[in-house]
Amino acid sequence: MGSRLALQTLFEGILGSESVYFQPPESIKLTYPCIIYQRSFIRTDYANNDPYSLKKEYTVTVIERDPDSTLPDQIAVLHTARHDRYYTADMLHHNVFTLFY
Repeated sequence: MGSRLALQTLFEGILGSESVYFQPPESIKLTYPCIIYQRSFIRTDYANNDPYSLKKEYTVTVIERDPDSTLPDQIAVLHTARHDRYYTADMLHHNVFTLFY
């Protein structure tokens, strides 16, 4: 698995802009479309009672004004990505994914 900075670069490439935020504070003014992600879990795999693999899980939220955008599809096809839910708030469309990276 890659580093968080590599994940940031991957998201910026998919989005085509720098509107990618890692755990943004509430004081930041977001520009849309954007991707917000945060680390939520570390999965440890064991063999013979010893850890041999650590995988960091991220919650990734794609926020945009266009309900028909293909941006969520581009996140959904990433290896280990799973779409968790969709909702709208403040006239914005949110697609939430879980991703191990």
